Amino acid sequence: MGENFKAHSLLQAKNIMTRLGLDEYRGEQVFKWIWQKNATDFLKMTNVPKELRTFFESRYTITGPAVAAVRQGNEDVKKYLLELEDGEHIESVFIREEKRRTVCVSCQVGCPLGCKFCATALIGFKRNLYAYEIADQVRVIQADVDDKCTNVVFMGMGEPLLNYEQVVAALEIISSPLALSIGRRHTTVSTVGLLGGIESLLKSPIRVKLAISLNFADEEKRKELMPVAKSNPLRDLLRLAKAYSLKKEMVTFEYVMIDKINDGLRDARSLLRLLRGIPSKINLIPYNEHPRLPYKRPADEKIERFYRSLLDSHHTVVIRKSRGQRILAGCGQLAGDS
Repeated sequence: MGENFKAHSLLQAKNIMTRLGLDEYRGEQVFKWIWQKNATDFLKMTNVPKELRTFFESRYTITGPAVAAVRQGNEDVKKYLLELEDGEHIESVFIREEKRRTVCVSCQVGCPLGCKFCATALIGFKRNLYAYEIADQVRVIQADVDDKCTNVVFMGMGEPLLNYEQVVAALEIISSPLALSIGRRHTTVSTVGLLGGIESLLKSPIRVKLAISLNFADEEKRKELMPVAKSNPLRDLLRLAKAYSLKKEMVTFEYVMIDKINDGLRDARSLLRLLRGIPSKINLIPYNEHPRLPYKRPADEKIERFYRSLLDSHHTVVIRKSRGQRILAGCGQLAGDS
């Protein structure tokens, strides 16, 4: 079996053509066939010379993840179990909301960080995804729902900034007008707060939205339930978050509300003190329960009381309307349970 052509970026595809003595626009043609027209056969690329099609067919393949299972919670949410070429599985989620068509993509098979309230941690870590495997989640879902996706969030399985180079390469495919053509301002990368990865994003020319899973204003509690916090102190994390808000896009702090752990008014006051002076949005996420984990969602009254206690701040505060919990498609529920 030949090499998977999807493993090549647009620049690499152009360079392949140049080495063959051809105009580099031929690389653009092939790239567009693969990512926009879902081509799996070089011979069907009708605007490419026949001899070139035959040459590539003999040396390369065009393969991607296969849909192993689909679960639909309602007409707005679908969860996909995708089988990769090596037999590993990941999950992706499609959410339809008014004019938005959002795909939540995974960037790792499993996750190594061990956040105690996240179902993905139950899998452990198997491997990083390649850039084309990340971008292919969007392509596969677009083809299945027969609709153009408008937004991409890196909030599925895995920690994006632990797979930084492949995530950046995937962003190139996702935003390219010759590929998936979803703008960077409609793309969000979520992280538990890896200092090195955030610094890399700050120094790079990439301009995407950044969401930081803060979850706890108390650093000791954060270290207990998010072990990664032990090597990524809050003080440094907040410094980088402020820099990102001022230099690039306003940061969103995600706060998963867990019953009797971080949902009290004292927690709310601590959160506001912690984020004072940082231009940011606070995204409250009522915990999405999982049958294999002991944590619970707070009562609606507690969520509302917590929310109202934040409204006098200078932050934009929203309660995320969770979707797909019944099919385990909500934030923190992805664990290959399809």
